[in-house]
Amino acid sequence: MSSKAIYKIIFMNQGKVFEIYARSVSHGGMLGFIEIEELIFGTRSSVVVDPSEEKIQSEFSGVNRTYIPMHSVVRIDEVEKQGTSKVTNAESGNVAQFPMPMYTPSSDGGKGSSGDK
Repeated sequence: MSSKAIYKIIFMNQGKVFEIYARSVSHGGMLGFIEIEELIFGTRSSVVVDPSEEKIQSEFSGVNRTYIPMHSVVRIDEVEKQGTSKVTNAESGNVAQFPMPMYTPSSDGGKGSSGDK
């Protein structure tokens, strides 16, 4: 295994499932976001080109760091070697991700009281 870890990040964005690889993943400085740095893309010298990988590479070209909303992340794995980055359509089955707020307001209506009446 290489000296630097490789992470596979799977997340949802606009009805599509993105699978990308990066060398650095953290909770970052923005509340509710996952910070991803050092994106890795395949450097293939063959004639066969994967249009899905090419699409994701062009979408993230020039990006040094990206922030993914925490509720969009499906899975993060530390892997031994890099695979192929890809974008696929989300399956339209009878199970879907339900959007929900990350943090809900307190039940006192935001009055700031200590609960004493």
